[in-house]
Amino acid sequence: MARPRVNAGGGFAAVGYVLRKGLEVGSIGELYARMRSRNACKTCAVGMGGQRGGMVNEAGHFPEVCKKSVQAQAGDMAPAIDEAYFAETPISAMGTLRPVDFEKLGRLTFPILAERGATHFRRIGWDDALARTAAAFRAAEPDRTFFYSSGRASNEAAFLMQLVARAYGTNNINNCSYYCHQASGVALSMVYGSGTASITLDDLDRADLAIIAGANPASNHPRLITKLVELRERGGKVIVINPLRELGLERFRVPSRVRSMLFGSKISDLYLQPHIGADVAVFKALLKGVIERGAVDREFVEARGQGWDAVEEDVQTSGWDELVLASGLSRASIEAAADMIAEAGRGVFMWAMGLTHHTNGVDNILALSNLALSRGWLGRRGSGLLPIRGHSNVQGVGSCGVAPQLKEAFASRIEQLYGFSLPESKGLDTFASMEAAERGEIDVAFLLGGNLYASNPDSAWASRAMRGIDTVVYATTKLNEGHVHGRGSNTLILPVLARDEESQSTTQESMFNLVRLSDGGAPAVSGEMRSEVEVIASIAELVLPTGRFDWASLRSHTQLREQIAACVPGYSRIADIDRGAGERGEFQIDGRTFHQQSFSTDTGRAAFHVTPLPKSARAPESEDETFRLMTIRSEGQFNTVVYEEEDLYRGNRSRDVVMMSEADARKLAVGEGDRVIVESETGSLLSSVAIVDIRAGNLAMYYPEANALVPRRIDERSKTPAFKCVDVSIRPVQ
Repeated sequence: MARPRVNAGGGFAAVGYVLRKGLEVGSIGELYARMRSRNACKTCAVGMGGQRGGMVNEAGHFPEVCKKSVQAQAGDMAPAIDEAYFAETPISAMGTLRPVDFEKLGRLTFPILAERGATHFRRIGWDDALARTAAAFRAAEPDRTFFYSSGRASNEAAFLMQLVARAYGTNNINNCSYYCHQASGVALSMVYGSGTASITLDDLDRADLAIIAGANPASNHPRLITKLVELRERGGKVIVINPLRELGLERFRVPSRVRSMLFGSKISDLYLQPHIGADVAVFKALLKGVIERGAVDREFVEARGQGWDAVEEDVQTSGWDELVLASGLSRASIEAAADMIAEAGRGVFMWAMGLTHHTNGVDNILALSNLALSRGWLGRRGSGLLPIRGHSNVQGVGSCGVAPQLKEAFASRIEQLYGFSLPESKGLDTFASMEAAERGEIDVAFLLGGNLYASNPDSAWASRAMRGIDTVVYATTKLNEGHVHGRGSNTLILPVLARDEESQSTTQESMFNLVRLSDGGAPAVSGEMRSEVEVIASIAELVLPTGRFDWASLRSHTQLREQIAACVPGYSRIADIDRGAGERGEFQIDGRTFHQQSFSTDTGRAAFHVTPLPKSARAPESEDETFRLMTIRSEGQFNTVVYEEEDLYRGNRSRDVVMMSEADARKLAVGEGDRVIVESETGSLLSSVAIVDIRAGNLAMYYPEANALVPRRIDERSKTPAFKCVDVSIRPVQ
């Protein structure tokens, strides 16, 4: 079995990593200064920084820092890619680079172009790049285009992009949440009328119990670990639900806490390892345990809920044997977890893509919500639901309209404010846009950040689909494999500024529905990079009819925020966020978090929903040669960006591994490091065996490399692909 080089997450290894990164970028002091600048963190949506300065959380605690933020900041401080690189390196050679190799290339500081049939990218001027982009949009029918944004974009750029797209005539407008937490948004809207977290950060300080399901915050959202450590120090409990036992969810050394740093902190009181795809079975079994213990908050479910009777009947008629078999858990471990849930006064449920990346992702969240609501853990301090968002402003991008359909009030205000009718078409979601591209029905795509190619299932299909687009325009800070494998017939790549390099302030929204102001600053590297807003406005000015928009006004972030305030529900206070000490910095969005038991549904009640067991929840038969695979991230990466090959916490020195249990390794007669071929209906990968503590019958491989094995199956309600429940077979290499 692979052995990690550390015995806990965080700790001195993390501190040493920060120091090494500082030396890599030339100066620890310079890295520290950029980390401390008054800008929201660039990585996960916990929402650090803002006007309190980097490394400060919403409660004002300092220092709060994690490897993810250091990695992102150091990446933006990397030297520029020399023009000679593109002249000397054919696109075919770039196609052999791994994600980590692209990251090491450095910053893109001038526009580049690959025309139809070109063997190399070449440098072009901004005027030429913008003219080519505008010509492509003018020549296309609006419904044969799509616009896409990652969570890196600011609220100002996101609002402007969707406004331009709709004025142009299309609703084919998407953001990266369709491939991560869209199932959460759909489900939570069904439960309490808002698709975001029901709690604020300080609710974690009041909870008695935290349940972390399908998430690994020790690697992906390390600052949340501090909250779990504090919860346990005041006598609370933590339950982890994850098929793979993660080192950082068992023990973590929090660098900002002396005792924790020296001796380590225990994180989980109970660690449940179900089968992949068994989430509904797990939550129904836990709910059955709560009911049998008489721990249902009857006052809440009767006075503040609706649909409870049907859910209770469904759970009561589900047999224990069926639920235990489907979950992969022992009856004793389920009972132990049910005891902890029944005994806790206030609880918070947290989850990430381990629950959403399934064909029944919405049902997974509904089943979790049923359990939380049964205890009355909604609409009161210290209790609620928290989807752990993985990108710093993915929630804000959605709030500001980067989605196929706008809420009625939002749409009406745009029409009134700008004097045009919105397109009537339904608009294509992200997956539907890719399908349309494969069919040759997309002529132009504009992508603001991210790596759409590597975010898709079935990598070969994703590349084919992108290649079917006539003109693909990327706005990015750095190159990634999507810029090569996700090229169109003509590909333009435009360099933009990071948020802490903007000359005007920008805003971002945290996973706790808090909007923060980033001051911007000087670019970390010299070059021709432009503001995202400037790029979008410049293209629009060349494409849209003159006279409708005041482009000077729309280039002003302050005036854009005034228009966001007028259009976006709950965002009225953003108009004054950069004016005066009293209002400057941050505000909580109205109508989203619930500390009173009245919700944003039509009835004002929280809704329970019956959730059937899916076929994917059935436990693998011992004689069955198929395994269930989930794709996962390492602590050395951020979404599709890979900073280093080694996965420190899992003991893997490379990423071409398939992680399996000792029992399955014996069954296959393979050992640590042996080469095997992993096959699915979509493709195959040559991998090395890594033996880890994972539920037998289940496997894990790294995203995005393992996307080659992921079939094009989606949750029909959220349109999210099932990256975490893939049937595969394994054969040893002879």
